Amino acid sequence: MTIDRLPRRRAAVLIAGAPLLLSACGRNPGQQPNAPQESGGSDPTAPPTTPEASPTTPPVEPMTVSGNVDDGAEEVTVDTIVKFTAAHGTLTKVVVSAPVKDRKTGETTNEKVPGSLNKDKTVWKATDGLEPGVPYTVKWTGKGTDGTKTSGKQTFRTHELTLDQQIFPSIYPLGGTVGVAMPVIITFDIPVKDRANVEKHLHVDASPKQPGSWYWVSDSEVHYRPKTYWKAGTKITVDARLNGVKAGKGLYGQLTRTWSFDIGRRVVAKVDLAKHQVVVAINGKKARTIKMSAGKDGFITRSGTKVISEKLRTTPMRSETEDVNDPEYYDLDNVRWAMRVTNSGEFFHAAPWNAAFFGNSNRSHGCVGMSNADAKWLFENMNIGDPAEFTGSKRGLEQGNGYTDWTLSWAQVKKKSALRGD
Repeated sequence: MTIDRLPRRRAAVLIAGAPLLLSACGRNPGQQPNAPQESGGSDPTAPPTTPEASPTTPPVEPMTVSGNVDDGAEEVTVDTIVKFTAAHGTLTKVVVSAPVKDRKTGETTNEKVPGSLNKDKTVWKATDGLEPGVPYTVKWTGKGTDGTKTSGKQTFRTHELTLDQQIFPSIYPLGGTVGVAMPVIITFDIPVKDRANVEKHLHVDASPKQPGSWYWVSDSEVHYRPKTYWKAGTKITVDARLNGVKAGKGLYGQLTRTWSFDIGRRVVAKVDLAKHQVVVAINGKKARTIKMSAGKDGFITRSGTKVISEKLRTTPMRSETEDVNDPEYYDLDNVRWAMRVTNSGEFFHAAPWNAAFFGNSNRSHGCVGMSNADAKWLFENMNIGDPAEFTGSKRGLEQGNGYTDWTLSWAQVKKKSALRGD
């Protein structure tokens, strides 16, 4: 078999020389020992050789971008969190936008969906949901592993929703400086059916950090408060990412918003209805003791921790009865330095007409009245959100009659959370 692989000319030479090798006892005349019998030939007994394969460079794959929404898709739900992923390259920029009409102004603007790239720049993910019934355009640019710049575009459209299918949140407080007892309050124009999913998209960041919880007052209202009063000087940021969020039974959230506010000094008013006085402490130190007169029999002022919810330099106050002959009738146009503490009509305010009763008896229709000077000082030193701790009467504060968040224990607050209740 080896000979068959040799060139035919070489095989013929070997066969022709065979008789000489058989008849001679020595070497062929003129042949040198161990000399090659033919120059340029190869050893017939050597194993055959195979040419080495030359290395090849694998082809470079082109960059591709794929998303969780198909190009040209219709009826995409507004709770979709858009995501695009690059293969064989990196993304430089992704823009997802749509023409959105403002329901109040009627103006149409091209709104972008917020989102960000991951560390490797291979994935872009939205941080918000989508608007209903609008066409979206996705534009992206990137660079392949071979350095080639590339770009692409696709479109999709979201499903339609009526206003009755969209829940709009109203938020308070939206900014400024408030007191240490101020809760975060979000109210909804349509009752929420899936409290847990909505609550998952509500976040509070307090600096310095303090334990706190969301809890539901009703299907239409959710509050957030810390375990104890906020620390003075706390900075609070609230992130309500509710746009497109499922709220249960075909309802979706309608707004995403981030806002911040500050907590002022620690100002606490301790109101002793039996002793007819208010002791105010600022940052832990007694600042003023005020003589006052509170609600008389039939109009007893409620005990409990109340929170200032409104401040009015002057305001009219009128009795519940409209009978001018009723001894309890009153109609005052310019009550000064008024601060509301209940929805039912309890205020701190100036009441010079009751000066004879300050510090000795309760003769008002439920409010805490005091001199003009004391009322002005209190007005200037307390913020909306500051607490007033009332004691000394057997009449309790009803839930929801103002900011009654601090009538709940911490255990009760946590139990009212849709995520942590047990």
